[in-house]
Amino acid sequence: MSEKIRFAVVGLGHIGKRHVQMIQRNSECELKAICDIKSLEKLSLDDVKVPFFSSLDALLEADLEVDVVCICTPNGLHAKQAISVLDAQKHVVIEKPMGLSKAECEAVIFKSLNVSKRVFCVMQNRYSPPSLWLKEVIEEKKLGEIFQVQINCYWNRDERYYYPKGIKHDWKGDLALDGGVLFTQFAHFIDILYWLFGDVADIQAKFHNFAHQNITTFEDTGLVNFRFVNGGVGCLNYSTAVWGKNLESSMTVIGSKGSLKIGGQYMNEVEYCHIDDYEMPALPPTNPANDYGAYKGSAANHVYVFKNVVDVLKGRKAITTNALEGMKVVEIIERIYLLKQ
Repeated sequence: MSEKIRFAVVGLGHIGKRHVQMIQRNSECELKAICDIKSLEKLSLDDVKVPFFSSLDALLEADLEVDVVCICTPNGLHAKQAISVLDAQKHVVIEKPMGLSKAECEAVIFKSLNVSKRVFCVMQNRYSPPSLWLKEVIEEKKLGEIFQVQINCYWNRDERYYYPKGIKHDWKGDLALDGGVLFTQFAHFIDILYWLFGDVADIQAKFHNFAHQNITTFEDTGLVNFRFVNGGVGCLNYSTAVWGKNLESSMTVIGSKGSLKIGGQYMNEVEYCHIDDYEMPALPPTNPANDYGAYKGSAANHVYVFKNVVDVLKGRKAITTNALEGMKVVEIIERIYLLKQ
């Protein structure tokens, strides 16, 4: 592999442009190509001086030296496009979700094993200081036996999100390409849940569409409860029907030796920590949320994603979010959504 890791980015919406920025800012990365179905002029990327392609096939057929392709396209395209990239003998970085079904994710993993190429799943909330701290607390069993975990995700996604400037968005709100709010808005928090506490069983759920009946064909609100395979119970309460702006993303954990709560709008603040014989350490500041104008997303931690890609491909560190974990997040969401039927 060359001294610099060579990247191409497919899909140049908000997140795709963030990938471009992170590649350009990393001295060990080199941007070799960009790709989008929209014209370069419409994308406002005139300052990016690399080859531009209007299709993934054209990019992969070009005689370019590329090590990694970043998939930042609509959710429903991720798995199919990742398989095409792997077929072309490139590593792939897949924005969440890895796919919209377990079967799609399994196909990606099968292909990656056949061609011996890496699949990096973007779950950047793992890099937030509160998340890293909580991972350490759980692994060191500071809380003792885990009794209960509650996640609350209350966000705003109104007409400004689905109909920007009064025009229907190309794919947001389209079930086949979007997948629903658990895939598009809250997959990061299900990833944190799985990363910390493992798999879930005995899922029960209720769904409602309160504020988006004329906007989407899927729910904007859900109440989900479950049992952890490793012990304890949990629930996920979520909504994109919050008026005006995001309210909170929080996790409360109750154990036999203490309790804690990480809150704020993006699970970015430790609001409560009371653990037997334990003193809460000072944590580094959390990066601000991704700002998309009318609405905001999770913490802007993509810089760490690309650092990990480089470290893994240069043999310095283990992968932060592997393909199996990416698939497990999709599988949990799929099992929740199967309860609608």
